[in-house]
Amino acid sequence: MADGDYERGRGREISAIAAELKRLAAARSASAPYQREDRVSLRLPVFVLNGWAASPHAWDLCRFMRMRLFGYVEQLDGEPERAMESVERCVLVGWSMGGSSALRLAARWPEKIAGLVLVAATPRMMEDKATGWKGMSPRRLEALRYGLVMTRGEGFFGVPEGKPNPYQTDEPANLERGLDYLMKTDVRADIERAFGDRPPPVYIFHSEHDGIVRAANAAYLQKVFPQASVTIVPGTEHALPIFIPELIDEAVDSCIRLAAAG
Repeated sequence: MADGDYERGRGREISAIAAELKRLAAARSASAPYQREDRVSLRLPVFVLNGWAASPHAWDLCRFMRMRLFGYVEQLDGEPERAMESVERCVLVGWSMGGSSALRLAARWPEKIAGLVLVAATPRMMEDKATGWKGMSPRRLEALRYGLVMTRGEGFFGVPEGKPNPYQTDEPANLERGLDYLMKTDVRADIERAFGDRPPPVYIFHSEHDGIVRAANAAYLQKVFPQASVTIVPGTEHALPIFIPELIDEAVDSCIRLAAAG
């Protein structure tokens, strides 16, 4: 099959899935309009920070109201920082690399954080043998990039039937910038000293055997945020927004309601 035929076929598949998801979302909204009205009326911004090379469709199954969804290139370009400067308080939702970005923002503006929802998140992606940190090796990170490109954005696990594609391909230069961020970023020290005895509500979601961000990261985050709610999801899938959207919705709603209650 020629590449053009493959791409056209994949495009039709993705379009069909997107149309069905839009129909389902509209049906769910009609069946529970009071929930959406409650969320909007609270007027608390929710910023979503996506993963490296992640598709915005990764969040199609989540129903919570968001002000902005920041792709990984926007994160590299400092767009979330500019958004944070313009709000008094907000909820941050971060997945994978976006979880690292959420932690970085929270450490810089702890007084603005009304809640954190951390999905397969990590303060440091790479392993650190000196401290025993369980992260990815450079070789495995390169394998992740290679797999993303070779599978045209479907990732190592493919796209589960009935789910949106959580991955996307991008310009090589952008992918390399993201890899460089993942290689160098370590916000452990920043978050450990940021909140003191007044941490915000924190919800942590992690796959039991995640091969990209290990579950040990969730255990570390629970030590930093002992008040956090931690949910360990059975299995190995990294793209949790398409597998547990209802749980993520509940976590965001809880942050908003706790903020409204003062």
